[in-house]
Amino acid sequence: MAAHFTDLLDQQQESPAAGAAPDTSPDVTPKNSDAQPQREESSGLLSHRVTRRSFLSQAGAAGVLATAPPLLAAAEAVPDPAAAHHDETAARPTVPVTLNVNGEDHHLQLDARTTLLDCLRENLNMPGTKKGCDHGQCGACTVHVNGRRVNSCLSFAMMHAGDKITTIEGLGTPEKMHPMQAAFVEHDAYQCGYCTSGQIMSAVAALKEGFGPTDDDVKHAVYGNICRCGAYTNIVAAVQQARKQI
Repeated sequence: MAAHFTDLLDQQQESPAAGAAPDTSPDVTPKNSDAQPQREESSGLLSHRVTRRSFLSQAGAAGVLATAPPLLAAAEAVPDPAAAHHDETAARPTVPVTLNVNGEDHHLQLDARTTLLDCLRENLNMPGTKKGCDHGQCGACTVHVNGRRVNSCLSFAMMHAGDKITTIEGLGTPEKMHPMQAAFVEHDAYQCGYCTSGQIMSAVAALKEGFGPTDDDVKHAVYGNICRCGAYTNIVAAVQQARKQI
């Protein structure tokens, strides 16, 4: 009996209860055919989500692409400065001039605006005459014109056709120095050496012009020549020695 009763209970649990309403609730379980596209669409949106970092990166790349062509075109349009200078120089009118420098005549075609200093250094390849201030204030460019000292940076080359011009190269040589050059070497009357050629040329001309015997007289005679290294004491000593030999 007990076994039979147990079998009846099992059958009632497996079968729906009598009079019970059937389950008519809709099946909310998504079908595979509809759910799969939705998941793919949502994952695609997430993968293409605009972040602050990606926006800045894309904006920067767009800016580079937008500005690169004009910059490249501008770079190609910039002329070569050396070529432009050469063309400008070639287009300038020149005048013939003959200069007697250190006893030798030089026949030149020069721009009328060429200074004597630039002509000596650039056209005649005589770099001993130095370009210091280029305003006639330091004396580094001093040369002799007909025996008198001249600031060559303040004088046009074409003004000196027929003059006798002497530079430091024509004053003496390392093998046979002028007494003033030898005195400068002996008294160490230079340091950097940039102003030395002008100092020597000025001192030689000053001796021809004449000045008093004292050191103050020497300083006054060559006061237009500046030594930024401050070798004035040795310069005065060198001039005083050289004046005894000239």
